[in-house]
Amino acid sequence: MSVEDKKKVAVIGAGPRGLAVAYQLIQDGYIPIVYEASSKPGGMSCSFDFSGIEIERFYHFHCTSDDDFFTLLEELHLQSKLHWVKTKMGFYFQGRVQAWGTPQALLLFSGLSLIAKLRYALHAFYATKIKRWKHLDSLLATEWVQKWIGKKAYDVLWRKLFELKFYEFADKLSAAWIWSRIRRIGLSRYNIFHEKLGYLEGGSATLIDALVDYIGYHGGKVYLESPVTKVHIKHDKVVGLEVNSKVQSFDHVISTVPLPYVSAMIPDFPEKIHQQYKQIDNVAVVCVIAKLRKSVSPYFWLNIHDPNMDIPGIVEYSNLRPMEESIVYIPYYMPGTYQKYGYDDAYFENEVTQYLQKINPSLQNEDFISIVVSRYRYAQPVCPPHFLQQLPPISGVFEGLWVADTSYYYPEDRGISESIGFGRSLAKKAVQ
Repeated sequence: MSVEDKKKVAVIGAGPRGLAVAYQLIQDGYIPIVYEASSKPGGMSCSFDFSGIEIERFYHFHCTSDDDFFTLLEELHLQSKLHWVKTKMGFYFQGRVQAWGTPQALLLFSGLSLIAKLRYALHAFYATKIKRWKHLDSLLATEWVQKWIGKKAYDVLWRKLFELKFYEFADKLSAAWIWSRIRRIGLSRYNIFHEKLGYLEGGSATLIDALVDYIGYHGGKVYLESPVTKVHIKHDKVVGLEVNSKVQSFDHVISTVPLPYVSAMIPDFPEKIHQQYKQIDNVAVVCVIAKLRKSVSPYFWLNIHDPNMDIPGIVEYSNLRPMEESIVYIPYYMPGTYQKYGYDDAYFENEVTQYLQKINPSLQNEDFISIVVSRYRYAQPVCPPHFLQQLPPISGVFEGLWVADTSYYYPEDRGISESIGFGRSLAKKAVQ
Protein backbone atom coordinates (compact mmCIF):
# COMPACT_ATOMS: atom_id res chain seq x y z
CA MET A 1 0.00 0.00 0.00
CA SER A 2 1.36 3.41 -0.98
CA VAL A 3 1.90 6.26 1.47
CA GLU A 4 -0.96 8.11 -0.21
CA ASP A 5 -3.31 5.14 0.28
CA LYS A 6 -2.43 5.05 3.98
CA LYS A 7 -3.38 8.71 4.21
CA LYS A 8 -6.87 8.12 2.79
CA VAL A 9 -9.77 8.14 5.23
CA ALA A 10 -13.34 7.19 4.28
CA VAL A 11 -16.08 9.52 5.54
CA ILE A 12 -19.68 8.30 5.35
CA GLY A 13 -22.18 11.12 4.89
CA ALA A 14 -21.81 14.55 3.25
CA GLY A 15 -23.89 16.62 5.64
CA PRO A 16 -22.26 19.55 7.48
CA ARG A 17 -20.73 17.15 10.02
CA GLY A 18 -19.27 14.81 7.40
CA LEU A 19 -17.90 17.70 5.34
CA ALA A 20 -16.41 19.26 8.49
CA VAL A 21 -14.72 15.93 9.23
CA ALA A 22 -13.29 15.89 5.70
CA TYR A 23 -12.18 19.51 5.96
CA GLN A 24 -10.32 18.87 9.21
CA LEU A 25 -8.71 15.71 7.84
CA ILE A 26 -7.18 17.85 5.10
CA GLN A 27 -5.91 20.29 7.73
CA ASP A 28 -4.18 17.36 9.44
CA GLY A 29 -2.57 16.05 6.26
CA TYR A 30 -5.01 13.31 5.30
CA ILE A 31 -7.04 12.68 2.15
CA PRO A 32 -10.80 12.32 2.80
CA ILE A 33 -12.96 10.22 0.51
CA VAL A 34 -16.59 11.12 1.24
CA TYR A 35 -19.52 8.88 0.30
CA GLU A 36 -23.04 10.31 0.21
CA ALA A 37 -26.21 8.36 -0.59
CA SER A 38 -28.13 11.41 -1.84
CA SER A 39 -27.72 13.15 -5.18
CA LYS A 40 -26.70 16.39 -3.41
CA PRO A 41 -24.47 17.14 -0.42
CA GLY A 42 -25.72 18.87 2.70
CA GLY A 43 -27.93 16.40 4.57
CA MET A 44 -30.61 18.42 6.36
CA SER A 45 -28.82 21.54 5.06
CA CYS A 46 -29.31 20.43 1.45
CA SER A 47 -30.66 23.13 -0.87
CA PHE A 48 -32.87 22.93 -3.94
CA ASP A 49 -34.28 25.21 -6.62
CA PHE A 50 -37.62 26.44 -5.30
CA SER A 51 -39.13 28.16 -8.33
CA GLY A 52 -35.98 30.14 -9.01
CA ILE A 53 -34.73 30.48 -5.42
CA GLU A 54 -31.89 28.32 -4.09
CA ILE A 55 -33.07 27.47 -0.59
CA GLU A 56 -32.73 24.80 2.08
CA ARG A 57 -35.33 22.07 2.37
CA PHE A 58 -35.17 22.50 6.16
CA TYR A 59 -34.76 25.98 7.63
CA HIS A 60 -31.53 27.16 9.30
CA PHE A 61 -30.46 30.31 11.10
CA HIS A 62 -27.39 31.38 13.06
CA CYS A 63 -26.97 32.75 16.58
CA THR A 64 -24.25 34.90 18.10
CA SER A 65 -22.92 31.90 20.05
CA ASP A 66 -22.15 29.84 16.91
CA ASP A 67 -18.38 30.17 17.31
CA ASP A 68 -17.38 27.06 15.36
CA PHE A 69 -19.46 28.27 12.41
CA PHE A 70 -17.80 31.71 12.51
CA THR A 71 -14.31 30.20 12.65
CA LEU A 72 -14.94 28.06 9.58
CA LEU A 73 -16.40 31.00 7.66
CA GLU A 74 -13.21 32.97 8.35
CA GLU A 75 -10.99 30.09 7.26
CA LEU A 76 -12.96 29.77 4.00
CA HIS A 77 -13.03 33.58 3.56
CA LEU A 78 -16.82 33.62 3.69
CA GLN A 79 -17.30 35.89 6.71
CA SER A 80 -18.53 38.75 4.51
CA LYS A 81 -21.44 36.52 3.43
CA LEU A 82 -22.88 36.41 6.95
CA HIS A 83 -25.48 39.08 7.78
CA TRP A 84 -27.24 39.89 11.03
CA VAL A 85 -30.88 40.89 11.23
CA LYS A 86 -33.08 42.26 14.00
CA THR A 87 -35.76 39.55 13.99
CA LYS A 88 -39.01 39.23 15.92
CA MET A 89 -40.91 36.37 17.48
CA GLY A 90 -44.69 36.00 17.70
CA PHE A 91 -47.25 33.73 19.31
CA TYR A 92 -50.55 32.62 17.76
CA PHE A 93 -52.86 32.10 20.72
CA GLN A 94 -56.60 32.46 21.31
CA GLY A 95 -57.16 32.96 17.58
CA ARG A 96 -54.82 35.90 17.06
CA VAL A 97 -51.17 36.71 16.48
CA GLN A 98 -49.44 38.35 19.42
CA ALA A 99 -45.92 39.69 19.85
CA TRP A 100 -43.52 37.52 21.84
CA GLY A 101 -39.90 37.40 22.94
CA THR A 102 -39.51 40.81 24.63
CA PRO A 103 -40.36 42.11 28.12
CA GLN A 104 -43.08 44.35 26.70
CA ALA A 105 -44.61 41.51 24.67
CA LEU A 106 -44.62 39.30 27.76
CA LEU A 107 -46.44 41.93 29.83
CA LEU A 108 -49.06 42.45 27.11
CA PHE A 109 -49.55 38.74 26.36
CA SER A 110 -53.11 37.56 27.03
CA GLY A 111 -53.96 34.40 28.92
CA LEU A 112 -51.45 34.58 31.78
CA SER A 113 -51.43 36.22 35.19
CA LEU A 114 -48.78 38.78 36.10
CA ILE A 115 -47.20 36.30 38.53
CA ALA A 116 -46.96 33.66 35.79
CA LYS A 117 -45.34 36.18 33.46
CA LEU A 118 -42.77 37.15 36.07
CA ARG A 119 -41.96 33.48 36.74
CA TYR A 120 -41.53 32.88 33.01
CA ALA A 121 -39.19 35.88 32.68
CA LEU A 122 -37.13 34.74 35.66
CA HIS A 123 -36.77 31.25 34.21
CA ALA A 124 -35.67 32.56 30.81
CA PHE A 125 -33.11 34.87 32.45
CA TYR A 126 -31.82 32.08 34.70
CA ALA A 127 -31.40 29.73 31.73
CA THR A 128 -29.07 32.21 29.98
CA LYS A 129 -26.86 32.42 33.08
CA ILE A 130 -26.34 28.67 33.58
CA LYS A 131 -22.87 27.66 32.41
CA ARG A 132 -22.61 24.18 33.94
CA TRP A 133 -25.46 21.91 32.94
CA LYS A 134 -24.68 18.57 34.60
CA HIS A 135 -27.28 19.10 37.35
CA LEU A 136 -29.94 19.39 34.63
CA ASP A 137 -28.92 16.09 33.05
CA SER A 138 -30.89 14.06 35.59
CA LEU A 139 -34.08 16.17 35.40
CA LEU A 140 -37.07 15.89 33.07
CA ALA A 141 -37.61 18.95 30.88
CA THR A 142 -41.37 19.14 31.45
CA GLU A 143 -40.98 18.96 35.23
CA TRP A 144 -38.15 21.49 35.26
CA VAL A 145 -40.09 24.04 33.20
CA GLN A 146 -43.28 23.57 35.22
CA LYS A 147 -41.40 23.98 38.48
CA TRP A 148 -40.19 27.38 37.35
CA ILE A 149 -43.19 28.86 35.56
CA GLY A 150 -46.17 26.90 37.00
CA LYS A 151 -48.65 24.52 35.40
CA LYS A 152 -50.90 27.22 33.91
CA ALA A 153 -48.07 28.96 32.08
CA TYR A 154 -46.66 25.61 31.00
CA ASP A 155 -50.02 24.60 29.51
CA VAL A 156 -50.25 27.87 27.57
CA LEU A 157 -46.65 28.35 26.47
CA TRP A 158 -44.92 24.97 26.37
CA ARG A 159 -47.24 21.96 26.38
CA LYS A 160 -48.21 22.12 22.69
CA LEU A 161 -44.60 22.73 21.67
CA PHE A 162 -43.43 19.61 23.48
CA GLU A 163 -46.35 17.41 22.42
CA LEU A 164 -46.39 18.45 18.76
CA LYS A 165 -42.71 17.80 18.34
CA PHE A 166 -42.20 14.69 20.47
CA TYR A 167 -45.68 13.19 20.96
CA GLU A 168 -45.34 10.15 23.29
CA PHE A 169 -41.75 11.16 24.05
CA ALA A 170 -42.72 14.63 25.34
CA ASP A 171 -42.38 13.66 29.00
CA LYS A 172 -39.08 11.84 28.51
CA LEU A 173 -36.79 14.72 27.53
CA SER A 174 -33.82 15.91 29.53
CA ALA A 175 -33.92 19.39 31.09
CA ALA A 176 -30.34 19.87 29.88
CA TRP A 177 -31.46 19.53 26.26
CA ILE A 178 -34.24 22.12 26.48
CA TRP A 179 -32.01 24.43 28.52
CA SER A 180 -29.42 24.53 25.73
CA ARG A 181 -32.08 25.65 23.24
CA ILE A 182 -33.47 28.35 25.54
CA ARG A 183 -29.97 29.62 26.26
CA ARG A 184 -28.85 29.72 22.61
CA ILE A 185 -31.79 31.86 21.50
CA GLY A 186 -31.80 33.91 24.70
CA LEU A 187 -28.18 34.97 24.25
CA SER A 188 -28.56 35.86 20.56
CA ARG A 189 -29.77 39.42 21.08
CA TYR A 190 -28.72 43.03 20.56
CA ASN A 191 -30.27 43.70 23.96
CA ILE A 192 -33.27 42.48 26.01
CA PHE A 193 -35.63 44.20 23.58
CA HIS A 194 -34.26 42.97 20.25
CA GLU A 195 -33.42 39.49 18.95
CA LYS A 196 -30.44 39.05 16.62
CA LEU A 197 -30.18 36.18 14.13
CA GLY A 198 -27.93 35.64 11.11
CA TYR A 199 -28.16 34.24 7.60
CA LEU A 200 -25.69 33.44 4.82
CA GLU A 201 -26.01 34.99 1.38
CA GLY A 202 -27.21 32.15 -0.80
CA GLY A 203 -28.24 30.14 2.25
CA SER A 204 -26.47 27.04 3.53
CA ALA A 205 -25.47 26.14 -0.04
CA THR A 206 -22.81 28.86 0.18
CA LEU A 207 -21.03 26.95 2.94
CA ILE A 208 -21.74 23.43 1.63
CA ASP A 209 -20.47 24.26 -1.87
CA ALA A 210 -17.36 25.93 -0.46
CA LEU A 211 -16.54 22.85 1.62
CA VAL A 212 -17.03 20.49 -1.32
CA ASP A 213 -14.80 22.71 -3.50
CA TYR A 214 -12.14 22.89 -0.79
CA ILE A 215 -12.10 19.12 -0.39
CA GLY A 216 -11.78 18.58 -4.13
CA TYR A 217 -9.07 21.24 -4.55
CA HIS A 218 -6.93 19.57 -1.88
CA GLY A 219 -7.12 16.09 -3.36
CA GLY A 220 -10.16 14.70 -1.55
CA LYS A 221 -13.30 13.33 -3.19
CA VAL A 222 -17.03 13.67 -2.55
CA TYR A 223 -18.96 10.87 -4.23
CA LEU A 224 -22.72 11.45 -4.51
CA GLU A 225 -25.35 8.75 -5.05
CA SER A 226 -22.88 6.40 -3.39
CA PRO A 227 -24.55 4.74 -0.39
CA VAL A 228 -22.29 2.63 1.80
CA THR A 229 -23.99 -0.73 2.24
CA LYS A 230 -21.40 -2.38 4.46
CA VAL A 231 -18.25 -1.59 6.42
CA HIS A 232 -15.93 -4.59 6.19
CA ILE A 233 -14.25 -5.78 9.38
CA LYS A 234 -11.48 -8.38 9.64
CA HIS A 235 -9.79 -9.45 12.88
CA ASP A 236 -11.54 -6.58 14.71
CA LYS A 237 -10.12 -4.01 12.34
CA VAL A 238 -11.60 -1.97 9.49
CA VAL A 239 -10.39 -3.15 6.09
CA GLY A 240 -12.78 -1.33 3.76
CA LEU A 241 -16.34 -0.57 2.78
CA GLU A 242 -18.81 -1.56 0.12
CA VAL A 243 -20.24 1.10 -2.19
CA ASN A 244 -22.44 0.36 -5.20
CA SER A 245 -21.51 -3.35 -4.97
CA LYS A 246 -17.78 -2.60 -5.02
CA VAL A 247 -15.40 -2.97 -2.07
CA GLN A 248 -13.03 -0.05 -1.43
CA SER A 249 -10.01 -0.63 0.84
CA PHE A 250 -9.60 1.67 3.86
CA ASP A 251 -7.89 1.41 7.23
CA HIS A 252 -9.91 4.28 8.69
CA VAL A 253 -13.66 4.92 8.38
CA ILE A 254 -15.64 7.73 10.02
CA SER A 255 -19.43 7.41 9.86
CA THR A 256 -21.57 10.54 10.33
CA VAL A 257 -24.95 9.21 9.13
CA PRO A 258 -27.96 8.85 11.51
CA LEU A 259 -27.42 6.03 14.00
CA PRO A 260 -30.54 4.05 12.93
CA TYR A 261 -28.72 3.26 9.67
CA VAL A 262 -25.56 2.01 11.34
CA SER A 263 -26.52 -1.52 12.44
CA ALA A 264 -27.35 -2.61 8.90
CA MET A 265 -24.18 -0.98 7.61
CA ILE A 266 -21.92 -2.55 10.28
CA PRO A 267 -23.47 -5.95 11.09
CA ASP A 268 -20.25 -7.14 12.80
CA PHE A 269 -20.92 -4.97 15.86
CA PRO A 270 -21.48 -6.96 19.09
CA GLU A 271 -25.14 -7.51 19.98
CA LYS A 272 -24.82 -5.09 22.92
CA ILE A 273 -23.96 -2.25 20.51
CA HIS A 274 -26.87 -3.13 18.20
CA GLN A 275 -29.23 -3.00 21.19
CA GLN A 276 -27.92 0.41 22.21
CA TYR A 277 -28.62 1.74 18.72
CA LYS A 278 -32.15 0.31 18.81
CA GLN A 279 -32.90 2.04 22.10
CA ILE A 280 -32.28 5.51 20.64
CA ASP A 281 -35.60 7.06 19.65
CA ASN A 282 -35.94 9.62 16.86
CA VAL A 283 -38.72 11.79 15.49
CA ALA A 284 -39.19 12.50 11.80
CA VAL A 285 -40.22 15.71 10.10
CA VAL A 286 -42.43 16.60 7.18
CA CYS A 287 -41.37 20.13 6.28
CA VAL A 288 -43.68 22.12 4.02
CA ILE A 289 -42.32 25.25 2.32
CA ALA A 290 -44.77 27.79 0.92
CA LYS A 291 -43.96 30.70 -1.40
CA LEU A 292 -46.50 33.49 -1.04
CA ARG A 293 -47.23 36.85 -2.63
CA LYS A 294 -47.75 38.45 0.77
CA SER A 295 -46.39 37.96 4.25
CA VAL A 296 -48.15 35.82 6.84
CA SER A 297 -46.90 37.96 9.75
CA PRO A 298 -43.98 40.27 10.62
CA TYR A 299 -42.40 37.52 12.73
CA PHE A 300 -39.53 35.22 11.84
CA TRP A 301 -40.66 32.62 14.35
CA LEU A 302 -44.34 32.21 15.21
CA ASN A 303 -45.19 29.75 17.98
CA ILE A 304 -48.66 28.24 17.64
CA HIS A 305 -51.05 27.14 20.35
CA ASP A 306 -54.29 26.15 18.65
CA PRO A 307 -56.30 22.97 19.34
CA ASN A 308 -57.10 22.62 15.63
CA MET A 309 -53.53 22.86 14.35
CA ASP A 310 -51.03 20.04 14.81
CA ILE A 311 -47.90 22.12 14.20
CA PRO A 312 -45.81 23.77 16.96
CA GLY A 313 -45.08 26.85 14.89
CA ILE A 314 -44.03 28.33 11.56
CA VAL A 315 -40.85 30.03 10.39
CA GLU A 316 -41.22 32.92 7.94
CA TYR A 317 -37.71 32.73 6.59
CA SER A 318 -38.07 35.81 4.39
CA ASN A 319 -38.32 37.87 7.60
CA LEU A 320 -34.68 36.90 8.16
CA ARG A 321 -33.20 36.57 4.68
CA PRO A 322 -34.62 39.23 2.33
CA MET A 323 -36.49 37.78 -0.66
CA GLU A 324 -38.94 39.05 -3.25
CA GLU A 325 -41.72 36.74 -2.10
CA SER A 326 -42.58 35.46 1.35
CA ILE A 327 -41.06 32.07 2.16
CA VAL A 328 -42.63 30.14 5.03
CA TYR A 329 -41.51 26.84 6.56
CA ILE A 330 -44.21 24.76 8.27
CA PRO A 331 -42.66 21.74 10.06
CA TYR A 332 -44.70 18.72 11.12
CA TYR A 333 -42.70 16.69 13.62
CA MET A 334 -43.87 13.18 14.50
CA PRO A 335 -42.50 9.66 15.00
CA GLY A 336 -41.66 8.18 11.61
CA THR A 337 -43.85 5.18 12.39
CA TYR A 338 -46.99 7.34 12.38
CA GLN A 339 -49.37 6.83 9.47
CA LYS A 340 -49.52 10.58 8.85
CA TYR A 341 -45.81 10.66 8.01
CA GLY A 342 -46.64 8.70 4.86
CA TYR A 343 -49.60 10.84 3.76
CA ASP A 344 -49.24 12.18 0.24
CA ASP A 345 -47.95 15.70 -0.43
CA ALA A 346 -51.39 17.00 -1.41
CA TYR A 347 -52.69 16.36 2.11
CA PHE A 348 -50.02 18.57 3.67
CA GLU A 349 -50.33 21.22 0.95
CA ASN A 350 -54.07 21.56 1.58
CA GLU A 351 -53.71 21.59 5.36
CA VAL A 352 -50.95 24.20 5.30
CA THR A 353 -53.04 26.45 3.06
CA GLN A 354 -55.87 26.29 5.59
CA TYR A 355 -53.55 26.90 8.55
CA LEU A 356 -51.89 29.96 7.03
CA GLN A 357 -55.24 31.42 5.99
CA LYS A 358 -56.47 30.94 9.54
CA ILE A 359 -53.44 32.72 10.96
CA ASN A 360 -53.76 35.52 8.40
CA PRO A 361 -57.36 35.71 7.08
CA SER A 362 -56.34 38.20 4.37
CA LEU A 363 -54.47 35.44 2.50
CA GLN A 364 -56.36 34.26 -0.59
CA ASN A 365 -55.76 31.09 -2.58
CA GLU A 366 -54.17 33.14 -5.37
CA ASP A 367 -51.54 34.39 -2.90
CA PHE A 368 -50.02 30.89 -2.80
CA ILE A 369 -47.42 30.71 -5.57
CA SER A 370 -45.88 27.31 -4.84
CA ILE A 371 -45.73 24.66 -2.10
CA VAL A 372 -43.10 21.92 -1.71
CA VAL A 373 -43.11 19.05 0.80
CA SER A 374 -39.88 17.45 2.08
CA ARG A 375 -39.36 14.59 4.53
CA TYR A 376 -36.49 13.51 6.76
CA ARG A 377 -36.91 10.22 8.60
CA TYR A 378 -34.43 10.75 11.44
CA ALA A 379 -34.62 14.48 12.05
CA GLN A 380 -34.33 14.74 15.83
CA PRO A 381 -32.98 12.29 18.41
CA VAL A 382 -35.00 12.02 21.60
CA CYS A 383 -32.68 12.93 24.48
CA PRO A 384 -33.84 11.60 27.88
CA PRO A 385 -31.94 12.25 31.13
CA HIS A 386 -28.41 10.80 31.20
CA PHE A 387 -28.56 10.50 27.43
CA LEU A 388 -24.82 10.40 26.76
CA GLN A 389 -24.45 7.41 29.08
CA GLN A 390 -26.94 5.47 26.95
CA LEU A 391 -25.07 5.95 23.67
CA PRO A 392 -22.64 3.39 22.24
CA PRO A 393 -18.97 4.43 22.25
CA ILE A 394 -17.85 6.50 19.28
CA SER A 395 -14.71 4.39 18.84
CA GLY A 396 -12.82 1.51 20.39
CA VAL A 397 -15.01 -1.36 19.22
CA PHE A 398 -13.11 -1.95 15.97
CA GLU A 399 -9.72 -0.49 15.15
CA GLY A 400 -9.99 2.32 12.60
CA LEU A 401 -13.74 2.91 13.02
CA TRP A 402 -15.52 5.98 14.42
CA VAL A 403 -19.32 6.33 14.48
CA ALA A 404 -21.32 9.38 15.63
CA ASP A 405 -24.36 11.42 14.62
CA THR A 406 -26.17 14.44 16.10
CA SER A 407 -27.06 12.40 19.20
CA TYR A 408 -23.54 12.99 20.49
CA TYR A 409 -23.95 16.78 20.52
CA TYR A 410 -26.07 16.50 23.66
CA PRO A 411 -27.06 18.70 25.36
CA GLU A 412 -26.59 20.95 22.33
CA ASP A 413 -29.07 20.67 19.48
CA ARG A 414 -28.36 19.60 15.90
CA GLY A 415 -27.36 22.99 14.40
CA ILE A 416 -24.80 23.65 11.68
CA SER A 417 -22.30 25.18 14.11
CA GLU A 418 -22.56 22.18 16.42
CA SER A 419 -22.04 19.87 13.42
CA ILE A 420 -18.92 21.76 12.38
CA GLY A 421 -17.39 21.82 15.85
CA PHE A 422 -18.16 18.18 16.58
CA GLY A 423 -17.04 17.04 13.13
CA ARG A 424 -13.67 18.77 13.35
CA SER A 425 -13.11 17.42 16.86
CA LEU A 426 -14.02 13.91 15.72
CA ALA A 427 -11.56 14.10 12.81
CA LYS A 428 -8.73 15.23 15.09
CA LYS A 429 -9.35 12.33 17.50
CA ALA A 430 -9.53 9.83 14.65
CA VAL A 431 -6.05 10.67 13.32
CA GLN A 432 -4.23 11.13 16.62
